[in-house]
Amino acid sequence: MAEQTRAKRSLSGIKPTESPHWGNYFGMIRPALELAEQHDALYFIADYHALTTVRDAAEMRRNSYDVAATFLALGLDPTRTILWRQSDVPEVTELAWLLSCVTGFGLIERAHAFKDARAKGNDVNMGLVSYPVLMAADILLFDSDLVPVGKDQVQHVEMTRDMAGAFNFAFGDTFVIPQAVVRDSTATVPGLDGRKMSKSYGNHIPVFLEERPLKKRLAEIVTDSTPLEAPKNPDTCNVFALYRLFATPDEVAEMRENYARGGYGYGHAKVALAAKINAFVGPMRERYRHLLAHTNELDDILRDGARRAREIARGVIERTREHTGLGRRPAGL
Repeated sequence: MAEQTRAKRSLSGIKPTESPHWGNYFGMIRPALELAEQHDALYFIADYHALTTVRDAAEMRRNSYDVAATFLALGLDPTRTILWRQSDVPEVTELAWLLSCVTGFGLIERAHAFKDARAKGNDVNMGLVSYPVLMAADILLFDSDLVPVGKDQVQHVEMTRDMAGAFNFAFGDTFVIPQAVVRDSTATVPGLDGRKMSKSYGNHIPVFLEERPLKKRLAEIVTDSTPLEAPKNPDTCNVFALYRLFATPDEVAEMRENYARGGYGYGHAKVALAAKINAFVGPMRERYRHLLAHTNELDDILRDGARRAREIARGVIERTREHTGLGRRPAGL
């Protein structure tokens, strides 16, 4: 087992399916970056997971670069933390197989994504079926202590704990049992239509959307038909819900007063929202653009991250092989 005196390690991953949006930022990226200030932090681009739906190689490469550039532009320091592509650490697929051998299908059938896909009559590929096992391997391969997740993802960590416990029972003390760090539900970000912001709903706002496309996107936010001159309820307004994520408490209070007073339209609120988003992300856009224009720099960072990640992964996989009787991998392999 890993040394108990080491610093606690947190792990987060994000699938490269289109550009990260503000729901990703407030729900996952920002909390993950904050954890990096307190713990050893590891971040991976979950390209193996994305293969359950992505069928275009160019799209996969483009989105993987986009995720990396987003993390780096938003403040990830690759000299302090580790950032890599999931597929660059092949030990994860070996561990996924080992875990699958102690995982009952009944546990897999309880996975939300699997149940939802089957209930809708969607085609269910084996990647989707085994998704929780690969996710468990992502976590356990790095002796992760903490896994920051939203409430809707707690099940993944619970399933990982179940698999680790079953493996430890069968083969002896092998894996660190991780804990979910549940993010504050107030970080739930509404999309353009008021539902949770999600790429699958098509209601998302990419983090680094340029100013003009951003203004056009925000114009699509759904509002009610209250006339300009009439008072409005900020607590039922999608524009206000987004604005308060970026504004100071004083600015939020001022907008609330504007709504209550009347004579303040949703168009005014959308202009104010655009200004706050641009003020927040503007200084980071140049770094983001630079990285996407110089993917060789991203390759160097991801390559170094994979090297450092594999140093940890090899130790865990060798421990796992030893405990199962497979033995250590021959030198040079």
